[in-house]
Amino acid sequence: MTRLLDNIVWHTLSGPQARFASGAGAARRYAAGFSPIIGFANPDDPDFDALGPYCEPGEHFYTDGWSGPVPDGWCVEVESTMFKMIWEAPMPVLSTAGEVRRLGPEHAAAALELATLTQPGPFGLRTIELGEYFGVFDGPGLVAMAGERMQAGPLREISGVCTHPDFQGRGLARRLMLELIGRQLRRGETPFLHVMRDNDSAHALYRRMGFRDYRESVVRVVARR
Repeated sequence: MTRLLDNIVWHTLSGPQARFASGAGAARRYAAGFSPIIGFANPDDPDFDALGPYCEPGEHFYTDGWSGPVPDGWCVEVESTMFKMIWEAPMPVLSTAGEVRRLGPEHAAAALELATLTQPGPFGLRTIELGEYFGVFDGPGLVAMAGERMQAGPLREISGVCTHPDFQGRGLARRLMLELIGRQLRRGETPFLHVMRDNDSAHALYRRMGFRDYRESVVRVVARR
């Protein structure tokens, strides 16, 4: 299972979510409109030549686990690290914070707006099609959300976790995550997630909830010149 997590983007885009991907050979990307993420069969020797025809100049993509030389025609705009975390606790007890609602296609624009404001990670208008997404509303406005993105084997990612700044500190994101974790565990899946190295508060929260660090991985944002 951890072998899949080591290169989860490739195993996702060449496997269960291939219908949401484009690319050829040993390179894949989420199709336009989804999260701008690319994966390679061999992150130590990524095949950017195979990927190039499926990317437009100026598009920005996240990569996981690749730290080698930058190929001609591409540039690295951001480089950092993130923790891959995997669930190791029993079935969680749901909190009572916020009324949780399932998000559908009619909420896609609101989800993108909240993600653009809060920057939980790479997100696109169609990202909520990748799994179950849940949100908390204040009147008609979406103020917190969390959902599912990548998957391979029994692994299922929790992603897009964010709360509007005016509603932080109320346990809304935790409530949404617990809803997802419970659903995944009942399906026989193992929850995992990614968190940037400098996001200390989220990292500490996820540890308290029951996630453990699996490994620290290089993350880059790249673009064609």
